[in-house]
Amino acid sequence: MQIPVLNPHYAYALNHYRRIHTKVVHIGDIPVGGDNPIRIQSMTTTDTLDTQGTIDQTLRMVDAGCEYVRITAPSIKEAENLKLIRDGLHKVGCKVPLIADIHFTPNAAEVAARIVEKVRINPGNYADKKKFETIEYTDASYQSELDRIYNRFSPLVKICKENGTALRIGANHGSLSDRILSRYGDTPNGMVESALEFIRICEDHNFDQLVVSMKSSNTQVMVQAYRLLMSRMLETGRIYPLHLGVTEAGEGEDGRIKSAIGIGSLLADGIGDTIRVSLTEAPESEAPVAKYIVDHFTGKSSYTEPEAETLTQVVGNPYAFSRRSTSQVYSIGGEELPRVISTLNPPPLVEEDLKPVGLSFDRINDKWNMSELGCDFLFLGNHPCPFMLPNGTRAIYNYTTWNLLKDQQHSYPLFTYPEAAQNPNRHAELNFLVLTQETIEEWHHHPLQGPWCLVLAPQNLQAIYTVRTWIHTLSGQGKGHWPLILQLSVTPYEQHDLTSEAQYQLTAASQAGALLLDGLLDGIWLDGPAHEANRTAFGLLQAARLRMTRTEYISCPSCGRTLFDLMETTAMIRSRTEHLKGVKIGIMGCIVNGPGEMADADYGYVGAGPGIISLYRGQEMVEKAIKTEFAVDKLIDLIRNDGRWLEPAS
Repeated sequence: MQIPVLNPHYAYALNHYRRIHTKVVHIGDIPVGGDNPIRIQSMTTTDTLDTQGTIDQTLRMVDAGCEYVRITAPSIKEAENLKLIRDGLHKVGCKVPLIADIHFTPNAAEVAARIVEKVRINPGNYADKKKFETIEYTDASYQSELDRIYNRFSPLVKICKENGTALRIGANHGSLSDRILSRYGDTPNGMVESALEFIRICEDHNFDQLVVSMKSSNTQVMVQAYRLLMSRMLETGRIYPLHLGVTEAGEGEDGRIKSAIGIGSLLADGIGDTIRVSLTEAPESEAPVAKYIVDHFTGKSSYTEPEAETLTQVVGNPYAFSRRSTSQVYSIGGEELPRVISTLNPPPLVEEDLKPVGLSFDRINDKWNMSELGCDFLFLGNHPCPFMLPNGTRAIYNYTTWNLLKDQQHSYPLFTYPEAAQNPNRHAELNFLVLTQETIEEWHHHPLQGPWCLVLAPQNLQAIYTVRTWIHTLSGQGKGHWPLILQLSVTPYEQHDLTSEAQYQLTAASQAGALLLDGLLDGIWLDGPAHEANRTAFGLLQAARLRMTRTEYISCPSCGRTLFDLMETTAMIRSRTEHLKGVKIGIMGCIVNGPGEMADADYGYVGAGPGIISLYRGQEMVEKAIKTEFAVDKLIDLIRNDGRWLEPAS
């Protein structure tokens, strides 16, 4: 049976989970693609020459759920040592497939390909040039470069073919070659073309044991690139397995939310055969997070069968971000930033109860302090607030309570559909209308006039699919101009090796991610404990690059190339800079993950040698050979000299 694909053409369905069937690739005894499960992997952080240390860490990773383990091989001597690591693992009965990670050294790749089950190369710097130079190419000179790459890459392809070794072609947003950048720009299209050039070389040698990835620390770019690549593969009928990951995602809740938004958005589209969550933490911490994201889609029977006709028409452009065009109603929609609604459960309610939603009251000075995570609207249900809310925050009440208030001007009503149809009393500036599965169909037939913001409350485990269907219907009925708020009932499933807070964050991000990255929403309202819901809501908007409310750290997860303690350094930099709203700081363990991988960071802190750091402004090195003990102070001086430093609040 021929399965319909989207228009544009990158998935089978938008309103239910249907994984795209890809070619089976054999990686040791654990194949990927086809009908095989989505595989979980991670990467060691030990020195590859530390044989026993790498073996021990690999065993911990396997125990945590890793099905493949990647190990860096920056030179021939590390590549050769992969044999000792492999033999040591086999000796204790561990046959986990090993993946050699290669960046600049074709010779090391050719050694490793005879030892391990898979080799990963980055086309942006494997047999290509990366000097951040803009070069004018004629068609002839461009082809000449491709011919040179063909000759340099072909020996590895032949070795992989002879030894039954799989190959991952891993394009990264931040390490596109000067050649690709000069012709295609720093774009998802450039990432896709970079990978396709190397895929064509493999196909010319009749080698098809390929896995492909399109990683970026920018979730918008990452999702667009994977979708574009899948579209190109569907056109040709040669559909290779895709390895998903948000590179340099960071640590803690930020890294988890960012990873779940990027990876979850693609899994929701049916894209992805193997994943790695890149956290600045011990590698065994990554597998439980990856497993949770995968199980959120594949482990729920409610995702596997469509409830209605397959939706194949997208709203907007899936390959380039833009916000859905809406009318502005008060401070929601139009060009306004996406808004956050939070819920408190009084009574009784005193000023101190608002601290979990970013609003703290200074009784000594009788004033409110609003943090960057201060909610925009506060839902109080049926309980009038006994004090005046801080300026900039407005209360929302259920309509029956709002209708009895003496001062209706500074608060707003929330209607159900029957209430909205039956009661003419409304706010002149803004009214909220909550729509559920039970009421949205009726509302479609009896639309209302006035300044409305629609609150979409799907109340099921398929929120992402339900809301896509609703928005498509709204657009088809000429009602797409209404601002939309997603009210998400977050229902985590229990996974014993993750905290309840992490499960909550991962669930919310997996459900809301694609809706945010596609620019479909004008705000978000999460159910749950006030502090957790409010903080997660702002975290989702930040990870989707829609509203920057805190410092963003683009930090690599560490590997055998790392030249300093990445977790300790990231924590130190965070402790001194986390108050800098909207500043993006890249923290990279080595030059491989330096100016390239932190493609859109404002500042970079990059390991240049043992005890030595280089500092970057964007992708430009501004100071080098800084001793580690002085490097954070120098970073702060750089930010200060650029006029972007703020003293932290006392």
